[in-house]
Amino acid sequence: MLGERLDNRMRHLSKWARKQSITCFRLYERDIPDFPMIVDWYGDSSGTSGDAVAWFFNRTKDDTPEREREYRKHAEAEILAGLAIPPSRLFIKHRGRQRSEDGGRDQYERIDSRGVVQVVQEHGMKFEINLTDYLDVGLFLDHRPTRLAMQQRAQGKRVLNLFAYTGAFSVHAIGGGATHTKTVDMSKTYLEWYARNLALNGFAQSDAHEIVHADCLQWLEAGPPADERYDIVICDPPTFSNSKRMRADSFSVDRDYGELLQWISRFVAPAGEVFFSTNSRGFEFDPTQVPTGFGCHEISHRSVPEDFRNRKIHRCWRLAEGWKPRERKTSFEIDRSE
Repeated sequence: MLGERLDNRMRHLSKWARKQSITCFRLYERDIPDFPMIVDWYGDSSGTSGDAVAWFFNRTKDDTPEREREYRKHAEAEILAGLAIPPSRLFIKHRGRQRSEDGGRDQYERIDSRGVVQVVQEHGMKFEINLTDYLDVGLFLDHRPTRLAMQQRAQGKRVLNLFAYTGAFSVHAIGGGATHTKTVDMSKTYLEWYARNLALNGFAQSDAHEIVHADCLQWLEAGPPADERYDIVICDPPTFSNSKRMRADSFSVDRDYGELLQWISRFVAPAGEVFFSTNSRGFEFDPTQVPTGFGCHEISHRSVPEDFRNRKIHRCWRLAEGWKPRERKTSFEIDRSE
């Protein structure tokens, strides 16, 4: 069943992906109850070959280690057969706790050192992914539509990318004609990865396209210089952190997003906009937390890509300085005029 499902999905999505000018997409997402896993496809930028990454989840608490090993062996065989790839093109990962003992984000910690990398393509931009060394590969596929929106609306704009990870939003902004970008993250590893993504696309760090190694919360709390404002701000913060590299106290997006948005509002230029998103499953957005002078509307129904079965993989809002609700829009492209 799993192999047949993957074969059918690949036949359909590979054609769709070519039309979308992308080489990586979600193939399978817990479609069959007996196979609770996620399978993503990462085709190379030439489109001639690719790799599959499968994230296994525990099936039941009652599975014995022997039954679990047998299940995973069977599932791997089904994946290889369904996608017609050799074992060397399949990378297995296991989803467990998303936090380390000190509250850090395990998906950002190194779990291997083989360094198997691939270059993929998304809407004309190239990105390096690492198939082995981390729980996630360096490009969050669920924000693909939002990145395209950034590319389409960045012409002549100043863009601030917070909690930037490997900088994919910034790459798309520069590709779309942003005059200035500032990319902020507390990880040197991921900022160096972003620099490689820039180079893949013929871009480079410069006075116009800055890379800032800093704790985003401390950097935001300090406030902007008098003349530093941005037309677009992207903020996709961690769900939770009490990492020693961040603030002295803990951060919870569910609890602290209001203060976070207030800090961000000080960096927004007149008529500017903020894209705020979270993967927190229990997140509830309170409109009273929106900074004074800003309007806000949720765009999650458009920001989750169509290859994702889980329509609640994230939630996303657009905040705009001076924005007032109008009739319902149908695309990011139309939103650019608001």
